[in-house]
Amino acid sequence: MLYDCAIIGGGPAGLNAALVLGRSRRKTLLFDDDNGRNLVTRESHGFITRDGIEPEEFKRLGRKDIAKYDCVEIKEQRIVSVNRITETHYELVTENGDIFHSIKIIIAAGLKEEQPNIPDIEKFYGTSLFSCPYCDGWDLRDQPLAVIADKQVFELAKKIYTWSRDLIVFTNGEGRLEEEDKQKLLRKGIKVVEDIIDGLEGDNGQLRSVRLEDGTLIDRVGGFVTPLWSHATPFAKELGCKLSEHGGILTDGYGRTNVWNVYAAGDASLIVPSQLVIAAGEGSAAAIGVNGDLVNEYFEKEQ
Repeated sequence: MLYDCAIIGGGPAGLNAALVLGRSRRKTLLFDDDNGRNLVTRESHGFITRDGIEPEEFKRLGRKDIAKYDCVEIKEQRIVSVNRITETHYELVTENGDIFHSIKIIIAAGLKEEQPNIPDIEKFYGTSLFSCPYCDGWDLRDQPLAVIADKQVFELAKKIYTWSRDLIVFTNGEGRLEEEDKQKLLRKGIKVVEDIIDGLEGDNGQLRSVRLEDGTLIDRVGGFVTPLWSHATPFAKELGCKLSEHGGILTDGYGRTNVWNVYAAGDASLIVPSQLVIAAGEGSAAAIGVNGDLVNEYFEKEQ
């Protein structure tokens, strides 16, 4: 069978794209290997009517909505290769060796994270250490927080200052904080610690203190870090999609990339983790782009 569209990624972008395509009566495949970046996330915020929802519950409700449309199929498999077969369609191969064919593809697989090189950071990430202040800043408001980052530490600290004035910035020995920026932080009462972090201490995911290389313990109850983000799949690069200056897949307003029949949505195009509502909106826009192009292509064929 030749599908109208295959969506790689079952997060909010992929789910919303599938919903819009289902309502557009397009034969659609959604691939979801359940290995999203938010596996450590306990609650998601910023989506009206869904503020505080658990990611798995969000996915369950999304799939329930999609189930109304029998033209959409969900495959719980990981795509391992995408190949252009002709000018009009692609071949997708799963880890199980199953092969599917689709006219159009939406890359919505999101990002993968690499945490800063700090011992034990994984024990606290997603519980008391986070990356997005818009998602978790409210819940840590007015508490003593750590801001752990490299060259982005100044910009991150400025944002976190909105939610808490009790901040300590940790550069972890990187030395990438400009002296002018350091002085700005100090004038705001934000302490800057440039020593190497030897580890983090706490219980059950709840941070209690940051331990420096010389053994000094600095009390903090939570904070924010800046992981390194990269694409969760190699398909954009392999297919020849252009990237933005920040490394995201370059698209127009409707998810179209420079490669014919390849679209992108969500964090894969933004290259920074976004809130659910933004990713879902990107998925909707990409689906509208796909359907609009299919309308024109099918209409011309019928003449």
